[in-house]
Amino acid sequence: MALTLEQLNTLPLPQASALLDGLYEHSPWIVERALAQRPFATLAALQQACIRVLEAEGRATNGEAEVALIRAHPELASKAAIARTLTAESNHEQSTAGLTHCTPEEFATLQQLNANYKARFGWPFILAVRGPRGTGLTRQQIVTTFERRLHGHPDAERAECIRQIHRIAELRLQDKFGPSSPFHPALGQGVWDWQEALATHSEPDYRARGELTVTYLSDAHRACAAQIAQTMREAGCDSVTIDAVGNVVGRYEGSGPDAKALLTGSHYDTVHNGGKYDGRLGIYVPLACVQQLRAQKKRLRHALEIVAFAEEEGQRYKATFLASSALTGSFDPAWLDQQDAAGVTMCAAMQAAGLPGTMAAINVLRRDPAQYLGFVEVHIEQGPVLSQQQLPLGVVTSINGSVRLLGEVIGLASHAGTTPMPMRADAAAAVAELVLHVEQAAAQRHPDTVGTVGKLEVPGGSINVVPGRCRFSLDLRAPTNAQRDALLADVQEGLRAICERRGLRYTLEETMRASAAPSSPAWQARWEAAVAALGLPVLRLPSGAGHDAMKLHDILPQAMLFVRGENNGISHNPLESSTAEDMDLAVRAFQHLLTHLA
Repeated sequence: MALTLEQLNTLPLPQASALLDGLYEHSPWIVERALAQRPFATLAALQQACIRVLEAEGRATNGEAEVALIRAHPELASKAAIARTLTAESNHEQSTAGLTHCTPEEFATLQQLNANYKARFGWPFILAVRGPRGTGLTRQQIVTTFERRLHGHPDAERAECIRQIHRIAELRLQDKFGPSSPFHPALGQGVWDWQEALATHSEPDYRARGELTVTYLSDAHRACAAQIAQTMREAGCDSVTIDAVGNVVGRYEGSGPDAKALLTGSHYDTVHNGGKYDGRLGIYVPLACVQQLRAQKKRLRHALEIVAFAEEEGQRYKATFLASSALTGSFDPAWLDQQDAAGVTMCAAMQAAGLPGTMAAINVLRRDPAQYLGFVEVHIEQGPVLSQQQLPLGVVTSINGSVRLLGEVIGLASHAGTTPMPMRADAAAAVAELVLHVEQAAAQRHPDTVGTVGKLEVPGGSINVVPGRCRFSLDLRAPTNAQRDALLADVQEGLRAICERRGLRYTLEETMRASAAPSSPAWQARWEAAVAALGLPVLRLPSGAGHDAMKLHDILPQAMLFVRGENNGISHNPLESSTAEDMDLAVRAFQHLLTHLA
């Protein structure tokens, strides 16, 4: 029989604890101590209590309690698992992932991995084998994850094991409450499924390798737009259009003809070999809210306008945020003449996709701020903070300002064997010195100030030639424009001094500059109230990544909600992931924000 939260809140502690038996493998004390903090308003609040109980015990025992909990778990595909002599919960999980039906070869592989892992770390490998959707990872996914994590640092791996244990407990708790529970993550599962379906569209060369790449106005990009538009119609949007830059716009009208709209959304293009959730999560979370409103035949006083932005990543053209720039009236006409790597201008690409490719059509897209309440965006965090804090949601305080540059140091190519070290004009050595200077300059400033040299290239380099040229990129970000500019000035001076001392020349071209975008206090407070209503602690954090919200910030008050990513929050990477449960909490937070708008 399915549990209810009322039972857990009202029954005597021993009986309530017994109802959650098996939540943590052979460790009932975690649940017992968590339940001592009753009552809980949500399952998420109960889960957080369990997490904090283990954290406190870990601190008190110098980590021994956490290691003991890890060791309480069985190995994957062990002989006990095959014989089904594990706990009922572990038997169910390993069976769901097919680990009790391995081929002899798969069994041998897993046994060797188990042995190697235990020899390296001293505890069994822990993985929530039911995966982010709860329906089970494939055996190949499990082996691939096993092999990758085998090379991790022991401290990082121990922390990952604990995160996986809490994920296992989360799934077990959902099982105990059942699909009829008001906390069942059906909305999050729907969002997860929408994103998986959209990820089937990728550009041919990448798709052949099983990778996801969707760049502006490619065939895959246009297929994504068509699918998003169809999903918007099916979910219940009153109108769906694809505009002059390829944005997919869905509106769910308010209860009055003159109602203002809340603007929301994110982008559907990707980086090369990227993840499935960057940007796309911010399209489908609000769409799930529309789906529910339509199913319940409800109207809000305000309209909800969801924009699936056609471009944010700047992968095909040097025109980052071109899609959201069209809405703010800051689309640069010169962009239409830019050429991609194949020599195709943006204007030609637009016209080939059936778009006008004219500034007259693009200028029409500018939104009138008087017709909107503000802009909110939901986005996967793209960083490790929420994962390390064991929190599913975070409220963004500001989007860091950034500047990007491309540079080249010019020296003299010469024979590697005959050119004495003091007489070299080594361009690569100068850039190597610059890399360290950027690292040190950023680290000495505000904790959220960062600097990256992401590209290094020696044109025509040879193993036996002193590099005569070295190209590089710079990506500098900081919480305020002043901090960003101070870091830039420091790096520019560092480059000048390095090249002067080494007798080299250099070029430096700024390719992108974005202002910091602090969150609107009122909209940030609405997100905070929504997170608190779910029974979650409110974590405030800045965004180091750029987002469409920083463009909409030019004309509307804005604020963002972050959703935890798996794999320590990695993004711009195929390992980017999030769980259906975390997505469900994001939908519930968005619903709270919508229903509590004045």
